[in-house]
Order: sequence, then C-alpha cells, then structure tokens
Amino acid sequence: MFTKIVHLTDMHVVAGNGTLAGLSPRAQLRAAVDSINAEHGDAAFAVVTGDLSNSGDVASYETFGAEIQRLKMPFHLLVGNHDDRDELVRAFPELPLDKDGFVQSHAATPFGRCLFLDTHVSGSGVGEYCPARQEWLRAELERDAAPVFLFMHHPPMPVGMSGMDDIRLANGDAFHALLAPHVSRIRHLFFGHLHRPVWGTWRGIPFSCMRGTNHQVALDLDAATDRVLGNREPPAYGIVLLSDEQVTVHMHDYTNAFRTVPI
Repeated sequence: MFTKIVHLTDMHVVAGNGTLAGLSPRAQLRAAVDSINAEHGDAAFAVVTGDLSNSGDVASYETFGAEIQRLKMPFHLLVGNHDDRDELVRAFPELPLDKDGFVQSHAATPFGRCLFLDTHVSGSGVGEYCPARQEWLRAELERDAAPVFLFMHHPPMPVGMSGMDDIRLANGDAFHALLAPHVSRIRHLFFGHLHRPVWGTWRGIPFSCMRGTNHQVALDLDAATDRVLGNREPPAYGIVLLSDEQVTVHMHDYTNAFRTVPI
C-alpha cells in the first residue's frame, strides 16, 4: 500500500492570460491541474515547491489561486525566489507560518512527516536558511523519531550547472550540519528551482527535482560559463509513492498525449 503525493514546482504564473517565454503559464498550470485531477485524484495532497508567481505581484497570485484551487486534494505552498512572501500570505491567508513569519509547516503521512521549508530571500535569486528558520527545523526534527521527507525550493548542493549553482541555497553546509544527526531517517529531499529532472544523493540523502510547468532550463554542464539557457522541454510534475520500504518518484510529462498501446 502506497501513499501518493503530487510534486509540482516552478509555475511562474503571470497575471491573467499573459505570456512568459512564449507560453501561457496559466494555461500550462491549468493543464497540469486537469491531468492531476483526472489521473491522480487519489493523491493525499500536492506540494508546490515555489516560484508560484514570476514576479510576486497580487494579480499573478490571484491567477495562480484560481487554477491551483481546482485541485481535488489539499495542497501545500512553498515560497521560491520569484515569489513575494508578504503578497503570497495576503493572497492565501490560511497559509501556515512559523512563529517568525516564515512559510514553514508540516504534514503527516502513514510513513513519516513531511516538512515544508522556506528558503526565500527578498530581492535575491540565492536561497538562505537562516538561524531562525534553522531553529524551527531543529525543533521539528527533534519532535519525534519518525521518518522525514523534506520539501524546499532551492537545492542545497551544486548539480553541475554553473549558472544555477550560483543561485542555490547559500549556506548548504550549515543546512547539512543541522540535518546530519538525523540523516538515517531523512528518506527524501524534494526541491524545485532548477526546472529540470534531477535525481541523486547528497551526503547520504536521496533527492529529486522536477521540471516546471511553464519554461525549462537547458542542460548545460559547461563549467566555464555561468549562463542559464531556457528550452521547450515538456512540462512535468512528479508522482511520489511512499511506503515503509521505499520512496518511488515518477516524472509525468502531462502534455504528451501518447495513446497507450499493447506491447
């Protein structure tokens, strides 16, 4: 028996039916929600790991909300570098906050606790996990001995793409030092920001990242440049299956309407 979770990231919604990178972020998100409802309406909840808006303005959050609220299951929203924390909270007043006003919360599953982290820094593409946020996470990790699944926007490690590595979580070593006593029960780390399918392990912690629902980032492993190039790879979301024995992550290219055939 699995618990199913949907992982969405990097919608970059603009107000109304505006376009970004030659695409309509609203239409792309609408297609994702339609697909999730039709194919994975049995999910326990969805997690959206940041960059909900492209510019953090009120109108874009209204547009985002009109689409994401059509999901048939509960959803948890994280804040990314393109977001504005204050405007996001105003648009979603029910959004849980920690005692310092960061968008941090948790959710229970039969197979462990999901912790939702806030790595946003106002005015910067780079992520940060400051002492106040670390205090919240430390308390959550020490609350009990249950397995843990972590969700955040910025990756805490380099992935070999110089331009994106420059804007990862700035204090990844300090972040890991906080996690280190608990690594044996941190079952998976989910993040966004990269607009790419990326899987691996970081100092013993398995991780994964999904494509965004609008534009993508090209795979550019040239260490001599810090450029960031986009492309039109298809959008995707993740389907996460949790059990006592494993964590399975499927990437779904939901706009590829392939017909199933016997093989």
